[in-house]
Amino acid sequence: MLTIGIMRIDVGRMFGLPPGLDPDLLRTFVLIIEGGSFTRAAERVGRTQSAVSMQIKRLEDLLGQPLLVRTPRGVQPTPQGMWLLERARALLTLNDEIVGNFRSPPMVGTVRLGTPDDYALNWLPKILARFAEAHPAVELDVTCMNSDVLAQQIQDGRLDLSLISEGQEPQGWPTQRIWRGPLRWVGSPAHALHKRDPLPLALARPDNSCIWRNAALSALRAQGRTTRVTYNSATQTGCFTVALAGLAITVSTPCTLPQGLSWLGEAEGLPPLPEMGILLVRHEASLNVPVADALAAHITEGFRRAGSSDVPMAA
Repeated sequence: MLTIGIMRIDVGRMFGLPPGLDPDLLRTFVLIIEGGSFTRAAERVGRTQSAVSMQIKRLEDLLGQPLLVRTPRGVQPTPQGMWLLERARALLTLNDEIVGNFRSPPMVGTVRLGTPDDYALNWLPKILARFAEAHPAVELDVTCMNSDVLAQQIQDGRLDLSLISEGQEPQGWPTQRIWRGPLRWVGSPAHALHKRDPLPLALARPDNSCIWRNAALSALRAQGRTTRVTYNSATQTGCFTVALAGLAITVSTPCTLPQGLSWLGEAEGLPPLPEMGILLVRHEASLNVPVADALAAHITEGFRRAGSSDVPMAA
């Protein structure tokens, strides 16, 4: 329970949770699911595995439901655990924001963020909104460019941090992989473009610097398909526009597709595509700078919430 003046805020009740629910229990519960094991969670919270097991037992006793089950794939949530997971994450975020707001002085300054336009559209709106709400005095300077351009701007010191497609990152800079997942085909279900020969494609610029373009063309060549790139765009928005018009198919990482587009794949005779990674690259001068560190933490957490894999990489 939090008291502000004469106003009392029951954070747990806001999320339909029992009174007296300890945030530490919820944090351990979330970490177990994210890591798939009690051992990994114990390492992250600095406790023994038996202590973590006792925390989960306390949580299950308090809620009166089993929350976790061991499977060959690791520890998985039960249906009741899945219901709790989203609410636990929201409650922990609110808890941390309240505590941080009262314990830390207001953060001020400017942070320069780079991102390709497709990542900006698919991932950043909620992340930046939460950051702005938590740090209203911080100014955000966002630059949308292609990954190769952003990599150069990091090296030139024109950006503090940037999202960059894995494989196009500048060498020797502090780098963290914050997401890895499949590249997928996208097209209009109203047009049977996948049946055409040559296959019409809308892809990024034809200078061999786009990993998505290279992956799509390589997969089709391996399948023996003939292709014709009918549209070259520096942005995903441009590729989606052509796909919506029924002129070509394109590729994308998982996202919310515009109405009129659908995911395509094996059923349409298209080859599987490789996984792609998204990196968070920092300029050395931005390390240990509070505003840059705070934004990096928000970005990492936002991708984690979306099912990302937070895998550190060597600098």
